[in-house]
Amino acid sequence: MIDRFNDGLLTPTETSSYLEIPLPTLTSWLKNKAAGAPLVHQVEPVRRGQPSVPFVAVAEAYVLRSLRTLGLRMSEIREAAAAVRDSFDTPYGLVSKRIATDGVDIFIEHGLGDLRRARDGQAPIHEVVADYLRYLSWDAGDDFPSSLRLRQYGPEVPVVIDPRFGHGLPVVAANRVPVKAVTDLWEAGESVEDIAYEYGMEPEQVDALCRAVVRLAA
Repeated sequence: MIDRFNDGLLTPTETSSYLEIPLPTLTSWLKNKAAGAPLVHQVEPVRRGQPSVPFVAVAEAYVLRSLRTLGLRMSEIREAAAAVRDSFDTPYGLVSKRIATDGVDIFIEHGLGDLRRARDGQAPIHEVVADYLRYLSWDAGDDFPSSLRLRQYGPEVPVVIDPRFGHGLPVVAANRVPVKAVTDLWEAGESVEDIAYEYGMEPEQVDALCRAVVRLAA
C-alpha cells in the first residue's frame, strides 16, 4: 500500500507532464516554502532518478496550478498557502477537504479580496475554485484526497491518478486500467473493439481515449 504522504509516486518530470505545469515552475514550488513547509512536498527518492513526489504533493501542485490560473502571483500564492496551513493546523492544508469551503474565505481574508471574482470579472471565485476542486476526490471520513482526475482527458473517459492503482500512471477511472496499456495495444494495431472487450470498455470509449492521447502528444 503506497503511503500518500511519505512514498514517492512520481518524478518531478512526470508530475510536470501529467499536470501540464512547466518543469521550472514545479521545481520552484518544490523549493519555495510557506508556513515552514515546501509549497509542494517532496521525499527522498529510493535511488537517484526514482520518484520523489508523493501523491499528496501531486494534489498540492494541482491546487497551486489552479491558483495560478486565477491570476495569483507567487507572493500571493505563498501567502495563501501559509494562511490555509496555519488555519487548518496542517502542512497539507492546501489539499485538506476543508479547502473547498473554508479555504476560499481564508484566501479572501488574507488580502486576496480583489479575487472575489475570477480574472474574467464574471464568475465568483468560490465557483471557479469549486470547479477546479471537483477533480480531487476524498474518501468518506478522510481529510486528504485519494485521487485526482486529469482535466485534459475530458469527460468522455475520465482518467485519474490514484496511488492505489497503476503505480502513479494515469488510469481509466472506471476500471483502473493504465491509459498506457490501452494505447499500447492500439498503437500495436489492435482494433478498438478488441481492446474494449479486453478491458470491459465500450469501443467509443477506447476511441475517445486514444484520440485524447494523440491530441495531448501533438
